[in-house]
Amino acid sequence: MTGPALHTTAADCAEELSGAQLEHPFGPDWEVYKVGGKVFMLMTEVPGRPVVILKADPDEAHALRQQYSHITPGYHMNKKHWITLENGEGVDEELVRELVTDSYRLVVAHLPKAERPVDPHTYGTGTRAAR
Repeated sequence: MTGPALHTTAADCAEELSGAQLEHPFGPDWEVYKVGGKVFMLMTEVPGRPVVILKADPDEAHALRQQYSHITPGYHMNKKHWITLENGEGVDEELVRELVTDSYRLVVAHLPKAERPVDPHTYGTGTRAAR
């Protein structure tokens, strides 16, 4: 997957998620996706390299960093709760979509129940591939 394809796949997935909104609070070089006013995905380029920054469960984030060399701690974010995804070996459309959906679900789970656009405990869980 190329860098532009990484951004396109992540953006396409985010735009399909109920209640997701795109904003540019940090200028045109940063695409920030939010649900319920909370960030679940950021996209930018880090010295010419397209990256996607996503929220992740700390244990899952650690396992992902061990498994994929193109997943690193969150760029300019809390390193325990965020990951940075770059294009590279093993990074395919399915993985990108899973990580974007997982990030969205984590953020939705912390919204007040009345503001949740989906049930975070069941939404998107049918497509998870075994890692």
